[in-house]
Amino acid sequence: MFKHPKGLIAAALANTGERFGFYTMMAILTLFLMSKFGIDGEQAGKIYSLFYTLIYLLALAGGLIADWLRNYKGTITAGILVMTAGYAVLMIPTIESKAVVIGALVVIAFGNGLFKGNLQALVGQLYDNEQYAKLRDTGFQIFYMFINIGAVFAPFAAVGVRNWWLRTQGFLYNSDLSALCHQYIGGTMSPDVAQGRFSELAAQVSLGGAPADMGVFAQSYLNAFNTGFHYAFGVAIVALAFSLIVFLANKKKLPDPSGAAAAKVTPSKAEIQQDAREIKQRLYALFAVFAIVIFFWFSFHQNGLTLTLFAQDYTRLEILGVPITAEIFQSANPFCVVLLTPVVIAVFAWLRNRGKEPSTPMKIAIGMGIAAFAYVLMVFGSLSLPKLAEVQAQGGLSFAERVSPWLLVATYLILTIAELFISPLGLSFVSKVAPQKLQGLMQGCWLGATALGNGLLFIGPILYKRISISLTWSIFVIVCAISMFAMLAMVKWLERVTK
Repeated sequence: MFKHPKGLIAAALANTGERFGFYTMMAILTLFLMSKFGIDGEQAGKIYSLFYTLIYLLALAGGLIADWLRNYKGTITAGILVMTAGYAVLMIPTIESKAVVIGALVVIAFGNGLFKGNLQALVGQLYDNEQYAKLRDTGFQIFYMFINIGAVFAPFAAVGVRNWWLRTQGFLYNSDLSALCHQYIGGTMSPDVAQGRFSELAAQVSLGGAPADMGVFAQSYLNAFNTGFHYAFGVAIVALAFSLIVFLANKKKLPDPSGAAAAKVTPSKAEIQQDAREIKQRLYALFAVFAIVIFFWFSFHQNGLTLTLFAQDYTRLEILGVPITAEIFQSANPFCVVLLTPVVIAVFAWLRNRGKEPSTPMKIAIGMGIAAFAYVLMVFGSLSLPKLAEVQAQGGLSFAERVSPWLLVATYLILTIAELFISPLGLSFVSKVAPQKLQGLMQGCWLGATALGNGLLFIGPILYKRISISLTWSIFVIVCAISMFAMLAMVKWLERVTK
């Protein structure tokens, strides 16, 4: 890291705090929506998908604003403040309106749009200097690793706050109880489940002894459960305060396109020689890659949605004898990013020193294939599982009927390797190929492609609910495989354009 520009670590730390807050929310968002409003995974998935789409789609607006103002730093600061306002609304336990919650999510998405792509653009500008140009891919990998340091601990923070509040109200956590409470209150629970599994779980989680009135218990448990979720969103505000302090304290280390600092950045020879035709070719190349990665993000970001539902409904929530919750699996991906990034960097450096390092487009194609393999593992791990409707009819699977948690851990590990071949290197590719005056916009377009993939996320819960579990994962295998072959077909052209 000593060979990299000084501003890299400052930018990475600023992003670490924001991502800590963001992933605190994403770890619990699906389950919060289901518990708060009594909706199923399919309905929650539509809201989750809309939010995740806006998170990245509004990065286009953020990029346009920063490019127009030539004020990346001011736009980033504004983004942090706007996100803080959105999280503050979500903290209020008395909110009962779904529209207000969705509105707060839109505010967070807009603030994220002002922040995320523009910070990435500043990181790219650090490597426009010929002194650092060869380290661009590695720089973005380091930047990406820092993002995930925050994400590793975020689910633990969210779960810790929620479970702490539950305990103060005299309850323990159980992953099945929220849905069962809604069934009981709504009068849709069968007598067998009401007198059997529901009563047994209620007795297990009630610290004051078995409840005498199940209706009172159901309402009290839901209130405590949902309030704990609301308070968990406050973690994001603390994390954003950290990001703001770090960014303001170190912003002089980052390039400033509007001022004298921009003049100190030495443009590359290729950038100076760009003419209209070359810029057009570069834009074609960028949009070709954007189109391909849509399908990767559609598959990858199921980790916070369909894979989370799978963790809750089909997975034994225990690792090495220690009880866990479904949200904790959200830590597996960022933990693997932090763990594996130095390994991936070392492998690429070893190949680079021998003149055998794959090009960035080839790395992205390889990543698509690795993602397909991750879902192949899920297919084989789910072959014997019943459909979701059968599981819900019996009030959930018993511990013995559920699959090993190591299936999800292994899947997250493989998906992480795919992510390291695609996400940080995609950012690097965009920063290298994008015309100088369109850096913010093109980073926004990369995130916009992610948004389109996220806009398709709701398909996952629909498949999960209506077809067999193994067939659901097979769809993602096919999508990733098609993306890999499409990328391989374009590799030579993309390599010519980026030289």
